[in-house]
Amino acid sequence: MTTVLFSSAGRRAELLNCFRHDAGTLGLPLRIIAVDVQPQLSAACRLADASYPVPRCDADDFVPTLLDICRRESVHLIVPTIDPELQVLAEHRPRFAEIGTHVSVSDPGTVRIARDKIRTGVFLRKNKIPTPRSGRLPAVWARPGAFRWPLILKPISGSSSIGIQLARDKRELRRFLKLENYVAQELLEGREYTVNMFFDRTGKLRSAIPHLRREIRAGEVSKGITERHPLLMDYAAKLGLALEGARGALCFQAMVNDRGEAAVFEINARFGGGYPLAHQAGGTFSKWLLEEVAGRAVSATDAWREGVLMLRYDAAVFSKAPPGV
Repeated sequence: MTTVLFSSAGRRAELLNCFRHDAGTLGLPLRIIAVDVQPQLSAACRLADASYPVPRCDADDFVPTLLDICRRESVHLIVPTIDPELQVLAEHRPRFAEIGTHVSVSDPGTVRIARDKIRTGVFLRKNKIPTPRSGRLPAVWARPGAFRWPLILKPISGSSSIGIQLARDKRELRRFLKLENYVAQELLEGREYTVNMFFDRTGKLRSAIPHLRREIRAGEVSKGITERHPLLMDYAAKLGLALEGARGALCFQAMVNDRGEAAVFEINARFGGGYPLAHQAGGTFSKWLLEEVAGRAVSATDAWREGVLMLRYDAAVFSKAPPGV
């Protein structure tokens, strides 16, 4: 029996289904554990074989609680699903390894780059990958002529488009100067892409799958098409060499303008929200992670299908409401 734990499981029901499907393909009996702050209100927790409440990932007892669950359930693999938990899990990965649990997360240095949009920009420029000019709000206010307006304002460690603002000129920027830990970034125009990447346990990039984000809802792709975009594939290869501590699933987002020029504006050191599209196209990251855990040869390949269309829709999980909800 292979046991996989999904941390901060929330709404990631499709991700659970990817692992279930691939375990069946491999002939591996699979048990899924899901944890969340409020598992009784998590669709993924309701669909798991077992679920547990855990503290917030920034609480002191988060890691001890997770370690205890992994011991009791003999967990082989932890799959993180949200950005805020990545750093703490990366830093404590050796503690989980001591009890036989592998955490599918990149090294702390790689997570630190991805979690800080200023660091991301510096890293991309250093590796000759185009990226929009960015800076902290006070620095932009001091040198407004150094930037091309309008600017998009984001939390430095933000995700899922939460807290994003737009400043069309310096006068509008004044209204946001009180925001702490924000970055201003030149607004890119064009077609937005996500590129899902898989790195094996040695840190080698084994697959990169771009998809066009035809429609976005709440920061996640709702309509998308896989596309073997040459320039984005080239950027993925460069990142594959530069991200020495990358492990498991990562993704980056880029914009391609009408002239065919592309710029990368974000790196996520986790499964992207649109990963099920890559999975359907043949990028079965979940299968490859299960092969690693089972000690099998990893069948990772870059021979995925172009032109696969994903059209997402709402689904619901029904159950009797627990007391106090």
